Amino acid sequence: MDGRGYKAYKEIGGQWSFQSFSLTIDHVQGDPFAAPSRVRVRLPAQVAGFPVEVCDPVARATGVACLLSRRFSGEAGRIRGSGSGKSGQIRIESTEQKVIPTTAIRIESSGDLEARFTVGLPARGRTILGRQAAELLCDAVPSLIARTLTSGAYDEEKLHLHAEVNEDAEALRAALASKGLVAFVADGSVLPRRSGVDDRPLRGDGVVPFRSPASLRVSLEAPNAGWVAGMGIRRGVTLIVGGGYHGKSTLLRAVQSGIYNHRPGDGREQVVSDPAAVKIRAEDGRSVRRVDISAFIQGLPGGSDTRRFSTDNASGSTSQAATIIEALEAGARLLLIDEDTAATNFMIRDRRMQALVPRDREPITPLIDRIGELHTEKGVSSLLALGGSGDYLDVADTVIAMTRYEAEDISDRAHQVALDFPTGRIAEVPGGVEVQGRRVPLADSLDPSRGRRSVHLKAHGRDEILFGTTPIDLSAVEQVVSWAQAGTLAQALLLARNEFMDGKRSIPEILDGVMEAVEESGLDILSDRFPGDLVAFRRFELAAALNRLRTLKVR
Repeated sequence: MDGRGYKAYKEIGGQWSFQSFSLTIDHVQGDPFAAPSRVRVRLPAQVAGFPVEVCDPVARATGVACLLSRRFSGEAGRIRGSGSGKSGQIRIESTEQKVIPTTAIRIESSGDLEARFTVGLPARGRTILGRQAAELLCDAVPSLIARTLTSGAYDEEKLHLHAEVNEDAEALRAALASKGLVAFVADGSVLPRRSGVDDRPLRGDGVVPFRSPASLRVSLEAPNAGWVAGMGIRRGVTLIVGGGYHGKSTLLRAVQSGIYNHRPGDGREQVVSDPAAVKIRAEDGRSVRRVDISAFIQGLPGGSDTRRFSTDNASGSTSQAATIIEALEAGARLLLIDEDTAATNFMIRDRRMQALVPRDREPITPLIDRIGELHTEKGVSSLLALGGSGDYLDVADTVIAMTRYEAEDISDRAHQVALDFPTGRIAEVPGGVEVQGRRVPLADSLDPSRGRRSVHLKAHGRDEILFGTTPIDLSAVEQVVSWAQAGTLAQALLLARNEFMDGKRSIPEILDGVMEAVEESGLDILSDRFPGDLVAFRRFELAAALNRLRTLKVR
């Protein structure tokens, strides 16, 4: 093909048999500047050679698969092609510090292995570089497979470590409910990260490994690590307090990230949270569609019905109220809130402000007056990082102080402070917290088309999905962790629209349908194109994406 026009590459599509594996080219890119070609390889168990004990159960295989994808990604990044556009580039999806199931690499219980990645077919301009393509596909790719996808490329102890750590994390998380806990932070965990854009653990002499206060220490059993000691965060209302830069937000972010497993050496391998934990924050400007926020906000100027509240430009307080109700609608059991990213007037109205602005002129019932009821009436716990809202001591069950990244249980002292220094504020609770009623989304309000294309879905980083021509802002949905996961959510929205939005199902029923379909058929149910960049997601982030679609209509 050397010297022919680029479209001649279409002839190499399909399955090819190599000596020890099969290679399938599922999609050939249209030109060197387009999305690279999609490729799959399959290795039989006798070639991959992974010990059976790291291939089953699924948690073990997932830990090993993520190790392989990281190694493959690193090795592929060293391959330098020449030519136009994406010529010579090889890329595979890798979740880096977190261990999340993806379609990039799957190790079956039998030991068979499949890997999916992309290859930029070489060209100069739009002329095929055939010899470089032959070297890439027939030499570089087989060598890359041998170096990264076979057991001989790894120390057996390392394989077992990745399998066991991931299995242990699953077991620790599963043990929370029976112990009455919503989160667990193991002794020795390293919580600080290198920076806001570098998720690797902070290193150096100044890093303080986490150690549980004696009064909060519990032990959970893991199948490989045995009994693991650490801090158990109990159900109810828990505050993380302390001075600035002493580790309050760092601990909260670790719990926030504890819905996912982490690779060995991350420092958070044994930090786990209730899988129904949702981060809540204010989000000025977001759209809201017919959400009942009346538990928090009533009597808005202009007569807006807060039982069916809609807006294209929510304030900090209305957005935070809507986000809480939407999370409860989706089934959240733990709310995570950092004072730094919350709306102050939604969080608290102190006694002085109550005296200055009478109740009949204030539409907001602050969270402080609902947070206890959320637990006692709805079974929803809260974990808050606070540095300035001391009024919350009146409603806290547990208070954890962070001082130079060291945790201390100061619950008794905090309760005494609350008695010694009464705030005098008056609780403002006109009614109960009602979980969102049956909101039924209408399928025709989700239009995935763009121009001549009936389906156009794209992720712009982790912060934005393009659904058809409509952008969905996910920048405040902090538990979306990568562009690939954001793109997967776009695909899941399409499945929800096409298969479950029948004008009768409510949002929770639609979420149930999508999650059950993925559980039964795997992530591939979201696409028939064998992509390698689908990443597992939760119902809560799917609900968040749906609720932020500005064209959404609900009945």
